[in-house]
Amino acid sequence: MEIKEKSIRRRDMEIGGVSLLSWLLLFVLALTWGSSYLLIKKGLVSFTPQQVACVRMSITSLCFLPFFLLYRKKVDWSKWKYLAVVGFVGSFFPALLFATAQTNISSSLTGVLSSFTPLATLVLGILFFRVGFSWMKIIGVLIGLAGTVWLLLIGREGGRWAWFGFGMLVVLACLFYGISTNVIKKHLQDIRSLTISAVSYSMVGIPALTYLAFSGFAGVFEKDEKAWTSLGYLSLLAVFGTVMGSLFYFELIKKTNALFASTVSYLTPMVAVLLGALDGETITVLHLAGMLMILVGVYVARQ
Repeated sequence: MEIKEKSIRRRDMEIGGVSLLSWLLLFVLALTWGSSYLLIKKGLVSFTPQQVACVRMSITSLCFLPFFLLYRKKVDWSKWKYLAVVGFVGSFFPALLFATAQTNISSSLTGVLSSFTPLATLVLGILFFRVGFSWMKIIGVLIGLAGTVWLLLIGREGGRWAWFGFGMLVVLACLFYGISTNVIKKHLQDIRSLTISAVSYSMVGIPALTYLAFSGFAGVFEKDEKAWTSLGYLSLLAVFGTVMGSLFYFELIKKTNALFASTVSYLTPMVAVLLGALDGETITVLHLAGMLMILVGVYVARQ
């Protein structure tokens, strides 16, 4: 009888065969990553895109520094070039591209365009990393690509072609994420996820801190009274959006599986749109249609 009651309690703590804790992690992760674009927007109030990216990377690297010191002797340093790719191509360059793009396009639309990341990962995997493909994957990629092009062509912020150019920076960031993900899958499978993050972010931390030291970053606080507020938003972005986001994602995969964890790619743009709307940004039915096309493409490609 006692065993039966425990079984009932365990089922009560699950939804769809997934624990409530895992669902909570999923929604916290979606909120964390979905809010990243709004936090970048707030950081740009006082700082340049380059400073925004370097502040984000610097704070993140400092947070991961204790783990780097702990695991540095256990790292296979013969794979340093792959770890560098993850750090620069998978983190630093996308952070710079997102910040630059958001000088001309809204945070909500940046979040919507970034939902192309899973498809970019798949395309690069098929083309360069010998990932198997099927017609469903090809169809999904084409649908998602059509949605991305649609969003780029209907943009009106700062002129259509100006918007297209800055929107392409987001697409390029998605491709960089795709390269990093495939490099991890192919070359770094035998290294712990936390170790990969600690080492890769430590690599980008040094040039990021160096840039801040010579970019006039300190002088911003003397000239702009909103600088400390912007720094606060960027600190939240680094600690929660990057550090905690990475840890939550790895924990979610551990508790469930990669397929369930990947569901966050559907929720993140929705959070970005909602927060952007609450901050006064305009999003139209045409933009939502483009987002839906991308998400349908992601869904089809994963079948």
